[in-house]
Amino acid sequence: MNELLFVNWTFNPRVIDAWNTPRWYGIMWALGFYLGFIILNKVYKNEKAPENWMDKTFIYVLIGGVLGARIGHCLFYQPDYYLSHPLEILKIWEGGLASHGGAIGIIIAAFLLNRNVVKKSVLWILDRLVIPTALAAFLIRLGNLFNHEIVGKVTDSSIGFKFLREDSAEIHQAIIKATNTTGITNGNYYDKLNTAYDKIASDPSKYADLFAMIPARYPAQLMEGICYLVIFTILMWFYWKTNAGQIKGFLMGVFFVLLFGARFFIEFIKENQDGIDESLQGLNMGQYLSIPLVLIGFYFVFRGIKSFKVGKVTY
Repeated sequence: MNELLFVNWTFNPRVIDAWNTPRWYGIMWALGFYLGFIILNKVYKNEKAPENWMDKTFIYVLIGGVLGARIGHCLFYQPDYYLSHPLEILKIWEGGLASHGGAIGIIIAAFLLNRNVVKKSVLWILDRLVIPTALAAFLIRLGNLFNHEIVGKVTDSSIGFKFLREDSAEIHQAIIKATNTTGITNGNYYDKLNTAYDKIASDPSKYADLFAMIPARYPAQLMEGICYLVIFTILMWFYWKTNAGQIKGFLMGVFFVLLFGARFFIEFIKENQDGIDESLQGLNMGQYLSIPLVLIGFYFVFRGIKSFKVGKVTY
């Protein structure tokens, strides 16, 4: 294989080199909520919604989205482990969030928000929430790219990325040996590994032989993120340039069809996650979870189109 065809991905996931935290992944999560707050605030002002709705929406969605994503990951992908060690579910800082669980958490949050605050329509809330959610999904996938995680399958394609920080014990040992970092005083394994990563990133050409042993993979998280950015653009256009925002459930339906449809197909080039994916035949867990959401999305899209044709546009 011609090594010049591939991208040697050496990005440092740590924001400050000397500290393990914060990481760019966390920054992308926070940025997603911040920009989502700004966008949804503009939408609410356009709808002439009461001022107190915005703050309460943010709180409900933040709690529902994060809890849903964490619990979803634990139950969908590693149920045996987490049901045996339930307190481990609380260790959200160790990673492990599932977008399907986040979607369910946000839907539950919308029900509670409508019952306690908005008292208008759950679909009215969801039709507006999906717009900033698509942007947040894009930023989170960028965070995954910065973290060298959720990688694709091995490829000979010229779009392949060689992820320096790929989670492989064999590659880790080769990296430490090649950079001569085994003698760090009082350094634990990960200190040595991070020091080695920094050496390689500062002069990649010096370690060409090392990159040769790292497999090139599809940048699945980047490809998925680009899809989500396009979906965000489509939803913004629908809301601001058409009357689609007044068709009950339509924007939510478009979001479900496009986002989880994209997720379904990208899963074919994505490495399976440890845990339940290894025991499934044919499709993986992410694809099985996407199918019902896509079908629900089609239902609301077609129902919305039918309502529009007969003149039942508004809530």
